[in-house]
Amino acid sequence: MTIDVHGHVTPPELLKKFPMPPVLGDVDGMVARKAALGITTTVVGSPVGYGTMLPVPGIDNYAQAPDDLARFHEWVGETVRAKAGALTGYVYANPFSADDVTRAAEWLREKEFTGLIVNSSVRGEFLDDARTDDFFAMAEETGAPVLLHPPAVPVAADAMKAVGAIEHVVRPCDITMGVAAILLGGRLERFPGLKLVAPNAGGALALLREKLDMAQRRDSPGGTVDGPPISTQLRQIYVDTATPSLPALRAALEVFGPDRLLFGTDSPPLATPLDAALAMVDALGLSEVDRAKVLGGNAAALFGLSSDELRRAS
Repeated sequence: MTIDVHGHVTPPELLKKFPMPPVLGDVDGMVARKAALGITTTVVGSPVGYGTMLPVPGIDNYAQAPDDLARFHEWVGETVRAKAGALTGYVYANPFSADDVTRAAEWLREKEFTGLIVNSSVRGEFLDDARTDDFFAMAEETGAPVLLHPPAVPVAADAMKAVGAIEHVVRPCDITMGVAAILLGGRLERFPGLKLVAPNAGGALALLREKLDMAQRRDSPGGTVDGPPISTQLRQIYVDTATPSLPALRAALEVFGPDRLLFGTDSPPLATPLDAALAMVDALGLSEVDRAKVLGGNAAALFGLSSDELRRAS
């Protein structure tokens, strides 16, 4: 049993509307390619809902019509149902939008959806703002895992400009800063039941454990921290293995622990060979027990995937 917690799909109408990789629409091909390597289930969704990760003049991913978002989620639900256990879905939402939060809670009642996918920053703002309180309260109440995916236009994208640099450098930095803002903003202390997933091995968070503690003390009255240090709170964060860097993955294993590591590929659309993604996990030298957790056990427990569902996908 291997579960991929990080995959993306796009309905045909959006592939015609926006310049997107065609592989996002090849659901049958994705399922077949993964099944051939023993990847039995993929959690799929979109970090932009009825939008696009590629910059298009005049398109605002955070100004989506309710009907468009509803049609998108209906398509995801139908796609999940058609694949009988090989897929389960993420509900997309803008955490700053009260209407999105309400609708997301409604979609989560559908059995096809087992998690939430939101951006680690929205229009240049991180999620430590008080306007996201309702979202985090809803996520805690529903128990849905939250994949904190970088946005199409991450913080500092204008300064970097080159598309490749934005995709492979700026977006992981957005994950790093976005999760750090959530932790330093006390969200896990206020909402201890949150299940947050940082993709790409958590960006650079594993390298900043001690620095985050220093930042927390620096901004605390008198330098005294009442609650748990950030280094301790990091053990509550889940991270996926969607990185081409073995040193980054080893650092994530050390900082977050094998119980918080989830197999993820970011495929589609990422073109990294799936067998290479699996080999990265093997290269960690895990015990058989921990390897089984990382490849599927942790995700099955986190997303509430039943043994019957997983057997159907096998």
